[in-house]
Amino acid sequence: MTLAASDSTNDRTSDSNGWTGSRRLLRLLRDLIRGEGASQDRLDKAVDIVSKEFHAEVCSIYVMRADETLELYASIGLNAAAVHRTRLRVGEGLVGEIAARALPFALADAQAHPSFAYRPETGEEAFVSLVGVPILQNKAVLGVLVVQNKTARDYTEAEVEGLETLAIVLAEMLATGARDGVDTTQRGDAAAVLPARFSGIALTAGLAVGRVVEHRRGVVPGKVVAEDPENELARLQTALENLRASIDTLLLRHDVAAVGEHREILETYRMFSEDRGWLGRIHDAVHSGLTAEAAVQKVRNDTRARMDAIKDPYLRERAADLDDLGDRLLRHLLGEETGAPRALPEDAVLLARDLGPADLLDYDLERLRAVVLEEGSPMAHMAIIARSLELPVMGRCRGVVSQAREGDTIIVDADNEQVLLRPNQSVVDSFTESMDAMARRRAEYAAVRDLPPVTRDGLRISLSINAGLLIDLQQMHASGADGIGLYRTEIPFMVRDSLPDVDEQTELYKRVLDQARDKSVVFRTLDIGGDKILPYWRGATDENPAMGWRAIRIGIDRPVMLRQQLRALLRAAAGRELNVMFPMVSEVAEFESARTLMRREIEREEGQGAPLPEKVNIGVMLEVPALAWQLPALLERCHFISIGSNDLFQFLFACDRGNPRVARRYDNLSPAVLSFLRSVVAQADAAGCTLSLCGEMAGSPLEAMALVGCGLRKLSMPPPAVGPVKTMLRSLYAEPLRDLVSQLAELPDHSVREQLRAYAIDHEIAI
Repeated sequence: MTLAASDSTNDRTSDSNGWTGSRRLLRLLRDLIRGEGASQDRLDKAVDIVSKEFHAEVCSIYVMRADETLELYASIGLNAAAVHRTRLRVGEGLVGEIAARALPFALADAQAHPSFAYRPETGEEAFVSLVGVPILQNKAVLGVLVVQNKTARDYTEAEVEGLETLAIVLAEMLATGARDGVDTTQRGDAAAVLPARFSGIALTAGLAVGRVVEHRRGVVPGKVVAEDPENELARLQTALENLRASIDTLLLRHDVAAVGEHREILETYRMFSEDRGWLGRIHDAVHSGLTAEAAVQKVRNDTRARMDAIKDPYLRERAADLDDLGDRLLRHLLGEETGAPRALPEDAVLLARDLGPADLLDYDLERLRAVVLEEGSPMAHMAIIARSLELPVMGRCRGVVSQAREGDTIIVDADNEQVLLRPNQSVVDSFTESMDAMARRRAEYAAVRDLPPVTRDGLRISLSINAGLLIDLQQMHASGADGIGLYRTEIPFMVRDSLPDVDEQTELYKRVLDQARDKSVVFRTLDIGGDKILPYWRGATDENPAMGWRAIRIGIDRPVMLRQQLRALLRAAAGRELNVMFPMVSEVAEFESARTLMRREIEREEGQGAPLPEKVNIGVMLEVPALAWQLPALLERCHFISIGSNDLFQFLFACDRGNPRVARRYDNLSPAVLSFLRSVVAQADAAGCTLSLCGEMAGSPLEAMALVGCGLRKLSMPPPAVGPVKTMLRSLYAEPLRDLVSQLAELPDHSVREQLRAYAIDHEIAI
């Protein structure tokens, strides 16, 4: 829909279906909002105006009640008796579907749609086609605007966009008190004071107790219809310049100024502020007759609604960045952006539906203890920054924002993936004691940092960390780890808007090796695909991403990217030892193909007289069970093997670890797992091949104890786990443990976790 810029005859434009949209219509609705008279009268006039402009036999407004039902509040064309009588649950009927999805529907034959719900009191059986849009404000659905026709009508994109623009005006009307007569009382005051528990996923591990602080993104435009579009565009440009300047100032802060991926994330975020598509849609909305503020609000609502409907993980996560930018731009337009960190009470826990990366850094991090989100992803930009700050974050806690109140006591237990809202004092005291105990244990772990990870009978176990950010290397030295057993190279690729070239990659890998100093680093080549989508890489969508086109499969099928990465690694490690391993290898033939690419890059560099690494060790990740039955042939060809426990065990049990219904159905400490690991260890030892395990299993003291009992001598884990695992190792005797695990591996039990725990307690092993 395009509306002209003046009140002349060009103030009206018609599409091929005869609908006429105009800035005059926006002004009429605006005048209704600000006019005198009862709200019911104003909404009745609104549906009359819209129906005439759209040449529609029906126009209706449904309003969201406090009990989350949609009430038919105004209509022209439907039976008058249905007004205030017809109610639909969210998700019920086409109107309920529009509200549930926060997306527009345009249907030539609405009654043929499976979600159509017939209400005889409305008389709508006479109407065939329907177009409806959500009435949104700050992602909250306030209602639904619907038009209907008796004939089958293919509504155009212009008509849908026109209705969405009108819904912006109606949102202001509903938000400013036009709902008199509607039951807006909150459901049961008792529910607001009762304890509640929420499950979700841990985006960053940790434990915190604090008070709820709601993230208030809700900037509401005060004026919707523009009197002077050119002036609005000028205001928009000034606000954009101020927005970019504020992000530049953020980049100069001491806690983000250092080189690293967290800084690169913010630089990528700044580039989003220059996205032509995003800016173009805002300009178009201003040209249609909206103020700059209302245009930003409209584009933000549209973008979020559309991105919620797509499967691409990267694009869904980018929506949070664009939400953040839209909010920040609105604050600049309204003069509410000060640039100062937002004040927080002591021990604040921030609650939000989602956060962009700069959103997080807006707050006083010295007082912020944790973050709880209703949405969120482990690979979202905000989550990556939170991990670098060691800030506990829980995601996908559905309903927590609507149930929490400012100042409520809240416990964030990301280690066990739960959030406790308004817990009783005894629960708070228990968690506080646990946190105090954890603090004491951290002090104990710090005391053993420089002591070797040696068992009481003299067996040394190598402990390394898993890393993916340069900032993780600081934790490697702080924890006293032996090195990096797994460096995930894909994370720097995921936070950029284009593929880093060979020189950029070389510089990154060189920085990793320089900061590691004399400690070993094992680089895993790109493990992309599945749920790790690059913004500039578009592969086919897999029905089962974990088992689809990913990792080494992409590297072999599209070898240019892998060859460039191998070239960069060779150059970065010139004169040093280089350890490279390939992920998701299913058979020896795949490993041979990858190793051939490495040989070609070595020959290429030699041919150009470039300096090479002192030694190149090539390894493989054992993640696919099929590879275990080719171990004899594999062990002859590789320098080392690293067991990727996370993927390996979900494949071993055919159990999706991302599905909460089955994720914990099988136990890593089962006889099947122990037997499998003992077999791999025996074959690797016989061949003289180095074997390690990287994954969540290595980071738990009890699981790590079992791994030592299976014969593993090299473990790689998250940095915070090094201290607890080292303390455990220094308290056990390895030889009798191996005998125990040998016996447990033969049992038919579902799990031997409790037997191992009892053994640890009986033998005073620190688990």
